[in-house]
Amino acid sequence: MSDATDPWLIVGLGNPGPEYAANRHNVGFMVADLLATRIGGKFKRAQKAQAQVVEGRMGPPGPLSRRVVLVKPMSYMNLSGGPVTALRDFYKVPTDHVVAVHDELDIDYGTLRLKLGGGDNGHNGLKSMTKAMGPDYHRVRFGIGRPPGRMQVADFVLKDFSSAERKELAYLVDRAADAVESLVADGLERAQSAYNS
Repeated sequence: MSDATDPWLIVGLGNPGPEYAANRHNVGFMVADLLATRIGGKFKRAQKAQAQVVEGRMGPPGPLSRRVVLVKPMSYMNLSGGPVTALRDFYKVPTDHVVAVHDELDIDYGTLRLKLGGGDNGHNGLKSMTKAMGPDYHRVRFGIGRPPGRMQVADFVLKDFSSAERKELAYLVDRAADAVESLVADGLERAQSAYNS
């Protein structure tokens, strides 16, 4: 069982490379980038895994601040589990202190849902993480909605947000970052009551 002194591993899921940077599937990277800015860090290549990491502290200064490691796996989405597990082991993070921030098809655009454990709902990043370390990690699910008409899911998630969606995107990414900070500082139940919509 984890305790308050254990670090948190916050994983933004996405695909590396400029061609993917603004895709719906990369909203986890967007949230991780904002969190890195908030804790005053810059992503660097991890020594121990195919990933970029930032180490820092989150929350109010003093004894209530929490040690965090922000992670962007550089292995492509469907191989995220390997780098995440390597870093979890290296930093000695209990699995229930791992948070995956990811896009979610079954929730309307911009809606957030926080939970602990559960299935992968066809999300290849979660599938890879669950296969590598079991399902008992936190998820911050960022709703992207379903593809319109007959568009294939794979095409939809690898497209950039629409111009209408982009009008709200910065605000929604900011809110998702707030939700991660609340989860780390206040625990799941309080974060859920504040951010689950």
